Amino acid sequence: MERALSPFSCSFFSLQLVLKRAGTQKGHGGTNMASVNTLLWLGVCLSGWNIISADENSFPKAENVRWLSLDFITILQWSVEPSDYTYTVLFSVDDDNWDTSNHCIKISASECDLTTHLQAFDRTYTADIQTETTDDDLPHTFSPKFNPYRESNISAVEFTVDALDDRRVIVNITDPLTTIYIRGKQQSIRDILQKDLKYKISYHKSGSTGKRDIISDSSVAEVEGLDAGESYCFMVAAFIPSRPKATQQGAWSTQHCTQGHKDNLQDLSVGAWVGAGFIVLTVLIVIITVTVLCCRQRNKTLQMSQSSASV
Repeated sequence: MERALSPFSCSFFSLQLVLKRAGTQKGHGGTNMASVNTLLWLGVCLSGWNIISADENSFPKAENVRWLSLDFITILQWSVEPSDYTYTVLFSVDDDNWDTSNHCIKISASECDLTTHLQAFDRTYTADIQTETTDDDLPHTFSPKFNPYRESNISAVEFTVDALDDRRVIVNITDPLTTIYIRGKQQSIRDILQKDLKYKISYHKSGSTGKRDIISDSSVAEVEGLDAGESYCFMVAAFIPSRPKATQQGAWSTQHCTQGHKDNLQDLSVGAWVGAGFIVLTVLIVIITVTVLCCRQRNKTLQMSQSSASV
């Protein structure tokens, strides 16, 4: 394909033509004629360039390219104007050689699942989305760089809370599973992140807004120092402190609360305790008074019986 003149080339060539004709033609009439001819040439040149440029820009290109990754399931998505063109996705590891995904060659969809190709997790990947055309120089768009180990989001976890005693509980966390299999074994996020995976446990007394957080290195954590008989509510999230701050924490789980079994006497107010004490004291006084009166009456009756026996 012949190289098209740019607007700058057209203008520069036209200026040279004006000067050349102005020098060879005398009089105002000759100069004006040269100017008119040059302007006509400039118009034709720019029109031709616009037609060629419009043809070059008529191919749709991928826009808004982004990575979506959850539990190491990674999909590349992009936006594109509706057309009959297809797209091929290439990817590179650590800016090395480019490779293709078999199910992302000449596709009409605007997404490509690259999960199976990104299993060297702690590596940096780049994708190139090419628009399939008949030209040798295919229109294409590069993706941002992406590292699954450091950037894949982690979903909410499942967990249980079991009481050890009145002041301690055990939190048992289930590591989320991925769809990735290595040597026939389905991988969990613990299999991939290993010692970098920790869990953040947030808990508070039921009805209170004051929260406490603890970090557990394992999927089983003991929480101690609880108030006996109180109900506590717990939430858990995956936590990877080695990551950038934006992707350190996974989604929070649903909340689970323990059952309280506090003695009802502990709920009594000071006034209630004073009233109860007054009642108990009154009952004691009545019992003592009755006992004393009964004893006196018995003694009096006994004395009278003895006097009658003497007579």
